[in-house]
Amino acid sequence: MLTFEQIKELIELVAQNRLQGMELERAGFRLKIDGQQAQQAAAAPAHALPAEAGAPLAAPQILASPPPLPAAPTAASGSAAAAAPAGPPAGGHVLTSPIVGTFYRASSPDAGPFVEVGSRVKKGQVLCIIEAMKLMNDIESDVDGVIAEIYPQNAQAVEFGEPLFAIKTS
Repeated sequence: MLTFEQIKELIELVAQNRLQGMELERAGFRLKIDGQQAQQAAAAPAHALPAEAGAPLAAPQILASPPPLPAAPTAASGSAAAAAPAGPPAGGHVLTSPIVGTFYRASSPDAGPFVEVGSRVKKGQVLCIIEAMKLMNDIESDVDGVIAEIYPQNAQAVEFGEPLFAIKTS
C-alpha cells in the first residue's frame, strides 16, 4: 500500500507533466489518477480502495476546484468557474474555507440561499454549508458587512483556504 505522501507525489507528477493519467496496481491495491482532474487538483489527496477478489474495482475520483488562473478565462474554455480573487476588495475581507468539502449556498435543494451578493451580514451569521464526510458544517461570517462576491458555485468542491465570500466591511 502507498502512503499518503507517495499518493500526493504521484498526483503532483501527473499534473506537472500534463499526463493523461495513470494507474497503479500493487498487491490488491489499485490507484487510478485521471490526468485532467489531477491537473486541476495539483495537490488534492487521492482515495484508494483495496481490491476484493472477483469484485470490480471502483476508480477513485479526484475532485477539486481549479487553481487560480493568471488571466481571465477564454471563451473557448466554456467554464463557468471564475478565477480566485487577487486579494480582498477595497475596505473588505475574504472569508476562506476552513475545511475541504462541498460548498452549498442553501440548507436544502429547495430552500433559498443563505445570502446573495448585496446581502448585509452580521458576525456569526450562517453564510453557507460545507459538507465534509457526510457532515454538514455551517460556515459563519467572521465580520459585519455586505457580501461583495460569492466565489464558488453551488455544489462545487472547495479546498481548505479557498476563497468563499468577499465581504465589504462596514
